Amino acid sequence: MRSIWKGSIAFGLVNVPVKVYTATEDHDIKFHQVHAADGGRIRYERVCTVDGQPVQFADIDKAYESPEGDRVILTDEDFAKLPAAEKHEIPVLQFVPAEQIDPIFFDKSYFLEPDSSTPKAYVLLAKTLEQTDRIALVHFTLRQKTRLGALRVRDGVLVLQAMLWPDEVRSVAFDKLDGVADPRPQELQMAETLVDTLSDDFDPGLYVDEYQIELKKLLDEAIASGSSKVTRAPESAAPEMDAEVVDLVAALQRSLEASGRGTAKSGDAPKPAKAAAPAKKTAKKAAKKAPAKQARKGA
Repeated sequence: MRSIWKGSIAFGLVNVPVKVYTATEDHDIKFHQVHAADGGRIRYERVCTVDGQPVQFADIDKAYESPEGDRVILTDEDFAKLPAAEKHEIPVLQFVPAEQIDPIFFDKSYFLEPDSSTPKAYVLLAKTLEQTDRIALVHFTLRQKTRLGALRVRDGVLVLQAMLWPDEVRSVAFDKLDGVADPRPQELQMAETLVDTLSDDFDPGLYVDEYQIELKKLLDEAIASGSSKVTRAPESAAPEMDAEVVDLVAALQRSLEASGRGTAKSGDAPKPAKAAAPAKKTAKKAAKKAPAKQARKGA
């Protein structure tokens, strides 16, 4: 895992340095859209509705439209003026009983790793939360947005649970529930008996995503069978020589040719072999030595 940011928990006068990691991941198989006729991938561009031209992300500001239709355009400078929690601090606001927080408020989870050579303060906070059965309500800033969070412990590790603000949870009132009679005692007893027969300790390993397993199996079988739905990946071409390397090789070749030691080019006349010269010298030496041998025989 890779930490997404660093900070510290402000626990009274105690400072707990931590690294923050995303605690969950999405295992869903990803798809992209293609043209049904030819399989070409569908791409989207940010296009201005005024001039019809594509717009770079750096040239985009944010606009708000009121219910009456008034538009306000804000820049990064405008957002920088807004109050926000300290980017690298997680202040503890309050400690509350764990059972008082409705799970509907919980959002994304993050693991906190101690970022200190002596994580004594980290362990102290974790043990305190465990023994008191409390959750620490905190503020933290992520992606320039101040969030409410719940600091709790899971297997000895501090977990920062992002929470929804109270006004982000909708209030509901379904008319069909109005005036419905309460279940009869016999019905409740039978329902409770059924619950007892299905009751057990929670084991997350018992539950698997059958849809993703079957989807992966379907894709693997299609690739293995060479189905008409499969487009084979093109064979990777041999890596081309880097332009700088090509220039270097050419420079070396010209250097060799300039020194007279380069390879002969096509169409050039072959140079006479140098081995003929030693042969002539050998013949001359033999001619000079021959009379001497004859003189010795005649003597």
